[in-house]
Amino acid sequence: MAESSSSGLTFKLHPLVMVNISDHYSRVKSQMNPPIASHSATATTTTNGSEAAVETASSSSSSAASSPRVFGCVIGVQRGRTVEIFNSFELLYDPETHSLERGFLEKKQELYKKVFPNFYILGWYSTGSDAQESDMTVHKALMDINESPVYVLLNPVINPAQKDLPITIYESELHVIDGVPQLIFVSSSYTIEVGHTVEAERISVDHVAHLKPSDGGSAATQLAAHLTGIHSAIKMLNSRIRVLHHYLQAMQKGDIPCENSLLRQVSSLLRRLPAVESGKFQDDFLMEYNDTLLVTYLAVLTNCSSTMNELVDKFNTAYDRHSRRGGGRTTFF
Repeated sequence: MAESSSSGLTFKLHPLVMVNISDHYSRVKSQMNPPIASHSATATTTTNGSEAAVETASSSSSSAASSPRVFGCVIGVQRGRTVEIFNSFELLYDPETHSLERGFLEKKQELYKKVFPNFYILGWYSTGSDAQESDMTVHKALMDINESPVYVLLNPVINPAQKDLPITIYESELHVIDGVPQLIFVSSSYTIEVGHTVEAERISVDHVAHLKPSDGGSAATQLAAHLTGIHSAIKMLNSRIRVLHHYLQAMQKGDIPCENSLLRQVSSLLRRLPAVESGKFQDDFLMEYNDTLLVTYLAVLTNCSSTMNELVDKFNTAYDRHSRRGGGRTTFF
């Protein structure tokens, strides 16, 4: 496999695609390894003896050890040399023939075409640590839809030492190997598109960001992780500002040549700073802040009123029962 692509295409990947692939893999893995497997193994021990229990435990451990692979299509648009991947959908895969179910693919394509008329099938996705030889069969099967499909590969194995995203985008190129022309996968660089996301994508990404960890971490652990992320972001911002400051100082002293395009970008960035400290911003900010506090107070009052109503109803019910027994006493409220 070649190290990098030479096509010159620029790939932009939306976060929704990563969320979809991760969700697809998590659902398939949870269905293959249900949490009730241990209980079923215990029940088998009681009814059928120790031999059947050993067999059940071994089969469950072998299925847990094998990581499932999921398959689907990625859709988006291509404008010139820029390929932007917006969304994805799942596909049915036959592991024996290493092929996709064509009827299901065409039906899904027709449905998505009605909802997203400007989106086209750009390629497909799967999970795994690296591209396999059988993946080329699936890749070639999609060439009648897109003559140059892309392959998005997600590595589901957690690596704490890895800083980059576990996503790799492959293209196919025709190389001559041992005198025989062959299609091989070559990796391509990509960027995460966060500036032009749709509302649904922002909601889904925000929902995933606020999910609790699966290991049952406490609120203090989540807060520590959140503050650590903020600290890392501020530290990186500070380092970049220092680099820019040293660069401008060297440019002012004449150590490096003056670059007008960079100076215009710095000037445009600095013009945004006084807008944050203007009087209009403070007035608008205080107005929005007071409105938020007012809504919060109203919610607290509504909650207290509801609790008080429930308490009054309980007292009335209790005194009503007591008056029936004691003969003629009225209700408390």
